[in-house]
Amino acid sequence: MDEVRTRWQWRQWRWSVPLVSGLLIAASLASARVPGAGLASDLLMVAAAVVAGAGIVRQAARALTARVVGIDLLVSVAAIGAVIIGEHWEAAAVTFLFAVGHALESATLTRTRSALAELVAVAPDVAVVLRDGEQVEVHAAAVAAGETVLVKNGAQVPVDGVVLSGNGALDEAAITGESMPVEKAEGDRVFAGTVSHGGFLQVRATGVGADTTLARIIHRVEEAQDAKARTAAFMDRFSAWYTPGIIASALVLGLATGDVVLALTLLVIGCPGALVISIPVAVVAGIGRGARDGILIKGGEFLETSARIDAVALDKTGTLTEGRPHLTDVVVLDPARDRDDVLGWAARAEAGSEHPLARPIIEAARAAGLDVTGLPDSTEPVPGRGIVATVDGHRVVVGNLALLRAQDVAVADVETTLDSLAAAGRTPMAVAVDGVLAGVVAVADRVRPDAEQMVRDLHAVGVRRVVMLTGDTRQVAEAVAAQVGVDEVRAGLLPEDKLAAVRDLQSRGHVVAMVGDGVNDAPALATADIGVAMGVAGTGVAIETADIALMADDLAKLPQSVRLARRTVAVMRQNIAIALATVAALLAGVLFGGVTMAVGMLVHEVSVLVVIANAMRLLRRPAATRSTGAGGDAAAYEMERTVGARA
Repeated sequence: MDEVRTRWQWRQWRWSVPLVSGLLIAASLASARVPGAGLASDLLMVAAAVVAGAGIVRQAARALTARVVGIDLLVSVAAIGAVIIGEHWEAAAVTFLFAVGHALESATLTRTRSALAELVAVAPDVAVVLRDGEQVEVHAAAVAAGETVLVKNGAQVPVDGVVLSGNGALDEAAITGESMPVEKAEGDRVFAGTVSHGGFLQVRATGVGADTTLARIIHRVEEAQDAKARTAAFMDRFSAWYTPGIIASALVLGLATGDVVLALTLLVIGCPGALVISIPVAVVAGIGRGARDGILIKGGEFLETSARIDAVALDKTGTLTEGRPHLTDVVVLDPARDRDDVLGWAARAEAGSEHPLARPIIEAARAAGLDVTGLPDSTEPVPGRGIVATVDGHRVVVGNLALLRAQDVAVADVETTLDSLAAAGRTPMAVAVDGVLAGVVAVADRVRPDAEQMVRDLHAVGVRRVVMLTGDTRQVAEAVAAQVGVDEVRAGLLPEDKLAAVRDLQSRGHVVAMVGDGVNDAPALATADIGVAMGVAGTGVAIETADIALMADDLAKLPQSVRLARRTVAVMRQNIAIALATVAALLAGVLFGGVTMAVGMLVHEVSVLVVIANAMRLLRRPAATRSTGAGGDAAAYEMERTVGARA
């Protein structure tokens, strides 16, 4: 059994064919120096050609049965013809170098798919589950939804789930690209494939097996790496007429000159090996680099489109802002009171309210050490205005100007304060106790600390317009825009209005990326040239439907994804230029003399190596990505853009 396994592994090893063929060529060259060994030398050289060429002929035959005339056919015809006319060295050299090229291509694609291999490697095999009060070790796929899984220090999380109890730090790099461990506590979400760096967690399983975020990522990357880019599809069409053209040209040249060797040489030299690999290797490398950084790109077509993005439309709530209101201001208007009095009365009154703005007021009061336990004696919500409550026998009013007037509270001193806070993009609420104005509290959705830098970075990588689309009021939208530096604000929009805004940008010639939460932004996301879902770790629908899915809730990933797309397309163009220049130079060399079949194949393989090495650069994270300044991003983008344009 071990012997059979060893033979199978040898046949599967990508370098086995080039190695055997190369040894036979070396033996042939060595025996040629032995007097009288000419026949043995020729037989060894033919054997080398057969070993290296058998697979090529099989591939050509399969392609012909599917009515595809490919590059393998060129090499097969050239090698067989060379053997027939006695040019054994040329036949062996052509097939050997082509086999080396196939092995290099296989090795390179394997290397560039390393991101997927790494994801598969981190998929956990076992889980420790609590069953009937006992710890039981089972296969990760055998965990049932709802079961309690134990995650100990150093262990991999085997399922998606929610922390029931305990504290710990998890390395989530495989899912979000986040390099620092993330602290987890009760109520936090965890993902399969992450690794505990300390602590002990009890997790209720919500996603197991193929339903985990990790499994969906692996599936998406597999699909994306196999999807063809527009350039790759063009190359397929190009090969469909190029190969027959080269065969016909060689036939005409051979008949016109009577030089069969020259015709066969033209066949071999015309093989655009570097051109064939130039696009796939760049696409796979770019998508692999993105997967490592928590950026899932749906396929090569979307990678190319992303490189042309020059307008980005951003939802405000949850994208530019945190999506959760926070207390921003407490203004004291009654000289007999202080900040804690105003905040305390407001929080005690709001304790009986279900309004979303009640929570940030209560949380701020607790954070200030104020006692907000218990409920008001009575609560009277006034829709669209605020709330009237009785707290410890005191009548407390919290709301807008209209509510104060309806409750006969003097408002002369508060109107200016309310207007100024509203102008700053906040939601102000006056607080009155027993008919006397005490002060004003204001809440607002906090702008993300990295939003301004993200907008600068988008401009740095070549995005000309950054537009905010929001259903919020013009005042709030303008206040947020002033902080983050967007180029245009469109406020008070319904979902269909956001769709119209995206179409308007497209009608003005922009290639538009829409970034949103995928719910009320769904029509705009679908209409945009590229739909981007952000912070979708654990969200299966977003991973499957978004053109680009940013796993981490990190705004820096957005310009990073555009930068990666531009780098990838620049490499594609460079590779195509290298491949076409090589073919053109070699064809000229054949027609005007001086380039032999073996020399031509050697130059071809060198060009393949150059194309591969160029694409491998994408697997490295550029220094600009690791720097914090936008200037580095701009410099990196300009360098790639310039090189790509020259190519």
